[in-house]
Amino acid sequence: MRLLISFAALFASVILLQLSSSGVGPLDVLSGNALGFTNGQIGLLGSAHFLGFFIGCWWAPRLMGTVGHSRAFAVFTALGAIGLLAHMVVVDPYAWAAMRVASGLCIAGCFTVIEAWLQAKATNENRGRTMGVYRMVDTGGQLVAQFMIGFLAPASYVSYNLLAILCCAALLPLALTRLKQPMATGTPRLRPMLAWRLSPLAVGGVVVSGVSGASLRMTGPLYGTEVGLAPNSIGLFLAAFVLGGALAQWPAGLLADRYDRRWVLIGFSAASIVSCAITIAVPGLGQAGIFFAAFLFGATTFPIYSVSAAHAHDWASDDQRIELSAALMFFFACGAIVAPLTTSGLISAFGPASLFYFISAAHLFLIVFGLIRMRRRAASDTRQPYVWIPRTSFQAGRLFRRNGDK
Repeated sequence: MRLLISFAALFASVILLQLSSSGVGPLDVLSGNALGFTNGQIGLLGSAHFLGFFIGCWWAPRLMGTVGHSRAFAVFTALGAIGLLAHMVVVDPYAWAAMRVASGLCIAGCFTVIEAWLQAKATNENRGRTMGVYRMVDTGGQLVAQFMIGFLAPASYVSYNLLAILCCAALLPLALTRLKQPMATGTPRLRPMLAWRLSPLAVGGVVVSGVSGASLRMTGPLYGTEVGLAPNSIGLFLAAFVLGGALAQWPAGLLADRYDRRWVLIGFSAASIVSCAITIAVPGLGQAGIFFAAFLFGATTFPIYSVSAAHAHDWASDDQRIELSAALMFFFACGAIVAPLTTSGLISAFGPASLFYFISAAHLFLIVFGLIRMRRRAASDTRQPYVWIPRTSFQAGRLFRRNGDK
């Protein structure tokens, strides 16, 4: 308990970062609509965020090694705040895309620092409790951020200023903590083909996870606007998605640790297609139906990343686990970068339902690919425990796979 209290400053920074970063995506969609941006331009903003996220994941460990954890955190926080404040200074979709690269850099870089700090200070004896609290804080911040959407006026300097204040405030707990700054550790090499060589199915799973999650997070507000949701209801729509994903992790872990993970992955993809079909069918049933569909969609799509990662780690040796986690994050980012730009264009051309047709097609591909892979080789003889892994930084692999590295 004393250790968790000592981590309170880091957890407070996580909450403030999530309130800022998880609010800017939906706000950009609503602001872009108000300012007359096209759907394609709005989708570009979401893709730019994940491009910045990937660059931040790669750059942050190197910057920490050069200037230290605290200074690296300050650099990334400053980038995020500048990106937020500049929105209403230069009102242009392509300039906003550059600003969203900065916000992606901020969230990836700051979480890399925080997770490196946790990894250095936690021990195998208290790691489970520490990571449980970390996941609760991270998810709780995301949930509260969605509720903020109803109170943030689109295309308003005040709204972006408030998010920038929260981003800057994340500096205070970490700057005032008495925790000694850890020594910089070696950074994992980025070897994407390692993941493909160990498990092509896991690679397919994390790409589809990136497509699903980024599509709803970044263009879900477009869908909500098209089907008639008010701004405060769009926040509830996204919150239902996050809540469904969080609550599904426990049963997903039970299934993944008990049954062949390939069948579990195929099952979740099949359930995702069903949830997409329900989402397409429910707009005429009112807000309650739309919120339920979003909850179900989150519950069926969120666990796919962690199930895929667990399957990949079943085939890895202990000395490969950190680089494997970084490789899986790379493929997740690839899917997430492409998805918002693609889905926003589909919504413009074919209407809001096309968002979920596209996601269904991605999951259908994963089902077919999974069945093909099951014919190629048998299940692994060894199993690593299922772990709910946040998709926050390359450092997450080092943090959540520590017990397997003994």
